[in-house]
Amino acid sequence: MTTLLYGTILHNLTMVYCTCMLQTFPALDPDEVSYEPRSSRLLVRGLGENDMDEDEEDCESSARLLGMSFMNRSSAHRSSSSPYTRQAPPRSCSRPSARTMVVCLLFLVVVASMTMVLYFLPGCTFTKTGCRKANKTTPLEPVYPVSTNGELFPWAQFRLPRSIRPLSYELTLNPDLDNMTFTGHTVINMLVFHNTKRIVLHAANLNITKATFKLGDGEASHVTVLEYKPRQQIAVKFSEDLKAGQFCVLTLDYFASLSHTYGGFYNSSYIDKDGKKRVLAATQFEPLSARKAFPCFDEPAFKATFLIKISRKLNYMTLSNMPMAKTKSLPNGLVEDEFEKTSVNMSTYLVSFIVADFTPINKNVSETLVSVYSVPEKKKHTDYALDTASKLLEFYNKFFEINYPLRKLDLVAIPDFLAGAMENWGLITFRETSLLVGNQSSPLEKQVVASVIAHELAHQWFGNLVTMSWWNDLWLNEGFATYMQYMSLQTVFPQLDIGNLFLAVRFRALDKDALNSTHAVSTEVNTPEQVEEMFDSVSYEKGASILLMLNASLPGDQQFRKGIIQYLKQFSGSNTDTDDLWNSLTEVEVSAQHQNVSEMMRSWTSQKGFPLVTVSHKGDQVTFTQEHFVLTPDNTTHTSSLWNIPVTYVNDSCSLAPECKQVFTLKTKSGILKVPESVKWLKLNYRNTGFYVVDYGDDGWTALIDALSHNISVLTNDDRASLIHNIFALSRLGRVSFHHVLNLLNYMSKETETSPVTEALLQLNRIYRLLDKRREQGLVARMKKYILLHFGSLMDTQTWEEEESVSKQELRSAVLETACSLNAEKCTQKAKALFKQYVESNGTFRIPGDLQQVVFTVAAQSNENWLTLINMYGHVTYDAEKRKMLRSLASTQDAQRIVWILQAGLRGQFIQTQELPLVISTVCDGFAGYLFAWDFIQDNWNQLIEKFPVGSFAIQRIIKSATSQFSTQTHLDQVQGFFSSLKERGSQMRSVQEALETIRLNQRWMERNLPALRKWL
Repeated sequence: MTTLLYGTILHNLTMVYCTCMLQTFPALDPDEVSYEPRSSRLLVRGLGENDMDEDEEDCESSARLLGMSFMNRSSAHRSSSSPYTRQAPPRSCSRPSARTMVVCLLFLVVVASMTMVLYFLPGCTFTKTGCRKANKTTPLEPVYPVSTNGELFPWAQFRLPRSIRPLSYELTLNPDLDNMTFTGHTVINMLVFHNTKRIVLHAANLNITKATFKLGDGEASHVTVLEYKPRQQIAVKFSEDLKAGQFCVLTLDYFASLSHTYGGFYNSSYIDKDGKKRVLAATQFEPLSARKAFPCFDEPAFKATFLIKISRKLNYMTLSNMPMAKTKSLPNGLVEDEFEKTSVNMSTYLVSFIVADFTPINKNVSETLVSVYSVPEKKKHTDYALDTASKLLEFYNKFFEINYPLRKLDLVAIPDFLAGAMENWGLITFRETSLLVGNQSSPLEKQVVASVIAHELAHQWFGNLVTMSWWNDLWLNEGFATYMQYMSLQTVFPQLDIGNLFLAVRFRALDKDALNSTHAVSTEVNTPEQVEEMFDSVSYEKGASILLMLNASLPGDQQFRKGIIQYLKQFSGSNTDTDDLWNSLTEVEVSAQHQNVSEMMRSWTSQKGFPLVTVSHKGDQVTFTQEHFVLTPDNTTHTSSLWNIPVTYVNDSCSLAPECKQVFTLKTKSGILKVPESVKWLKLNYRNTGFYVVDYGDDGWTALIDALSHNISVLTNDDRASLIHNIFALSRLGRVSFHHVLNLLNYMSKETETSPVTEALLQLNRIYRLLDKRREQGLVARMKKYILLHFGSLMDTQTWEEEESVSKQELRSAVLETACSLNAEKCTQKAKALFKQYVESNGTFRIPGDLQQVVFTVAAQSNENWLTLINMYGHVTYDAEKRKMLRSLASTQDAQRIVWILQAGLRGQFIQTQELPLVISTVCDGFAGYLFAWDFIQDNWNQLIEKFPVGSFAIQRIIKSATSQFSTQTHLDQVQGFFSSLKERGSQMRSVQEALETIRLNQRWMERNLPALRKWL
C-alpha cells in the first residue's frame, strides 16, 4: 500500500518538475540532431534519426544527470542543516506542533520523491514542452556543462555544431621570446548556415581579454565568452537567433604562454657554433593544437582562408604558409611581417608560422620558389633536400595533372621537433634528421630524407588540397601519402632502391593488424585520445598497402592514376570520406569485365584485420578458403568476416616475371581454381602486393621448402621474404609448428638477398630477446649458435668499406648488427678497430654511414669508449650521426648509465626530449635495461603525458617498447594493474590493449614452443 501511494506521488511530482524546471535550458540547434557521438556516456538514445517529429531533436543526457546538474546548482542555497546532511541528535527537544510535523513530513516526501524520480524512475522524457511521451520514443534534452564562470555552456558534444562556418581568419601574433609568451588578435569572418543562438569554437590555454561581435553591417558590440576547458571549447550566446545566410565577425584579443611541449605555438632552442643558446618559436597544429595558438574552428572540415601578421625583433625572421607581403616598423622597436592571404582554403591544422634565425637556399621549380631553411651552421647540409624536393615537385605536378597551387614551398629543419615532419601547406616542417644530410652521407641516409620529403610533398595534394572530413578517415591523408612516397621514389630515384623498405613496412603493418585490439582503416573517433591514436601503422602502412593491392589488381597501369586524378579534381578544396575515393576509382573503370572498385575495397576499410587464405591442392583442383587472421579470437570476433580478395599466384612452371602472375578473385568463404595436373606448387600473393597471409597446408609448405632447397632463385626476393614472414605469423597463430619454421629456414645458408635475410633476422632476433628476457639461458645460447650457423658465412663475407648500393647497405647493416650483438668475435674486433681509427683521426677518418650504428654500439659497451662517445655526442653537428651515437649510448648494459640516460632524456637538456621514445626503445632491447625502463615509465608517467599527448605516436611507441618483450604472468599483472590505475590519464588507450594482448600472445607462444625449442635447437 505504501509503495502504490509513493508511486502516485512520484508521478504527479514528475509532471510538475518536467514542465517547470526545463524552461531555463537553451533551445537546440538543428545541428544537434546530426552530431551524436555513438559512444558518448552522456547519451540516452531516443528515436532513430528517421523516426523523429520535426520539433523533437536527437540529443544527449539522462534524467539522472539532469537531476545532478540541477541539485549541484542549487547546493549553494542549502544551509548546513540540509536534510541531505545527517545531524547529530540533540540531547533534549520539545514536542513539535502538529502543523510543524505536517510541513516537515510533506517536505521530506517531496525531497524523497524528487530523488527517486531523478535517480531511479525516469518515467518521462524531459523535453521543452514537458513529459509528452515515454523515454522509449522521445529523445532527451542535452545536459549542458558548466563553463568556467559558472554559466551553462551552450554545447555538450565533442564535435562542433555546423550552424556557423568560418570564411576567413585575420591573425596577428606578437611572440615574446624573452618571456616565452605571446599575445594575439584574431578576427573571424563567418557565415550563418542555419538559425542559431550560439557560436561554438575551440580555444585551449588562451586567456581572452576582449571579445566583440558584429552582425552584417551593424556595429560591433562587446560579448561574453564562455569556456568549457574539458573539451577546449569557447562559446558566445545570443538572446535572439542569428539567421541563416547572415555574415558576422567575431574578434578576440588574448594572451598565452608559448607551449613547452611539442604542440601548438611552442618554444624551442639550440646551441649555436659559438656555444650560445638560441631561442625560436615554431608551430605543430596537427591534429588538435591550432586552438592553442588562436581561437578557431579546429576541425578539418572547417576550411577557410588565413591572413597572418607576426611581430619580431630585427635579428629574427618569420615564415608562414604564404609569401611575405610587406614589413612595417612598430613603435616599440619591433617589426611586423604581414603575409599574403592564403590563395586556398585550408584546414586549421595546416596553418603554420615560425620565428627564428634560419638561413635558406632556394631555386625556382615550375613557377614555385622552393626553399630549404636551417640554422646557419647547417646550411651546408641542405643541398640534397633542395634537389630532392625540386625533382619530386615536378613529378607530382605531372603525375596528378594538377600543379602545386602556391607560389612558394618552404622546407624547414627545426632543431627540436617531435614528429618526423609536418605537411603544413607551403611551410613543411621537419626534424633535422629528416631533412639534413651531409656531403658524405651514405645512400641509406639519403633514402631516409628522400622518403620523408616525398611523403610530405604528396600531402600537398592528399590532405591539403583534398582533406578528410573527419579524423576517422585519416588514412585518406596518411595512407595515400605513404603509398605515393614509395611509388614516387621508385620512379624518380630508382637508385635509392626503396622497394625493400616498402616490403618491410607492409610486413610490420600485418603484424599489428593481426591483433584483436586493432581497428578498421576507417573507424569511429569520438575523443581527443582516439584522434591521436589514429596516427598509427593502420592509417599509414595498411592504408598504403591496400592502395598497392588495388593498383596491382586493376587492368593496365592507368586506371588507378586516372581514378585518383579524378578524385583530386572533383574534390579540390573540399573534404571527403572513404566512399568518395572508391566512387572516383569506380567511375573511371576501363574494363567492363572488371569488378566494381567500391564493392571490392569497402571490405578492406570497414572491418578490422585481414584474411588468412588457406590453400588445398589436389590433382587439378586448388581450393582457396578465407577466414579472419586474428591472433586472439574472442566472442566479439566476427568469424563470418569476408574480404573481396584479389588472390595473385604463380606456379612452378612460371614464377618470376610479372607476366607469370595470375589473379583469382575470392569473394566468398571458399573458391575453386582449376590448374594443370602437372603443377607441383603454387606461391600466392605474388611479390606480397596483397594484404593477407597464406597457409599452404603441410603438403604445400613441404613442396615450397623442397623447391627452395634445390634452387632459391625459383621465387623472387620479395616472394621468399613473404614466405618467411607468413610462416612466422602462422607459428604465432598456432597453425604451424616451429619445426616447420626451422625447416623453411634451412635454405637460408644459401640466401644473400636483402629482403629475405633481414626478415628472417628480425623474426629470430625477436624470439632471441624474448628468451633472453625470460632468463632461458640454455635456449639463448642455442639460439645464438643457430643464428651464427645459418648466417655465419654471410656475416663473414661482409665488407667494412664504403658501399654505394642501398640494398647492400641494408643487408650488411642488419647482418653485422646481429653478428656484433651476439658477440661474434670477428665482427666486434673489426668494429672496435674502426672506432679506434675514428677517434684517433680527429675527424679525418669517416666510418661508412650504414656501419656507424654497429661500430658505435660495440664501442659503447666499454667504459672508456662510452665516455668518449658521450663527449662526441655533445659536440657533433651532423644530426644523423648524433642520433646513432645516442642509440649506442642507450644500448649500454651498465645500470647506472641506463638510469642516467633515461633521466637525461626526460630533463631535455643534454638529450632533447624529442629523443626520449628512441632512448626508451633502445634501453628496452637490452637485458640490463628493460626492467629499468618499465620502472621509469611508471614513476614518470605524469611527466611523460605532459610532454607527449595521451594516445600520441610517441606514447604508443613508449608503451610498445616497454611491454612487447614481456611473456610472464607476473609482468602481465603488473602492466594491467598500472594502466588500469591511470583512469583518464591513459587507461583506455588502444595501445594499452595492444600491449596486454601482446604479452598474452608471448606467454602463449612460449608455453607452446619452449619444450619443442629445447628439442629442435
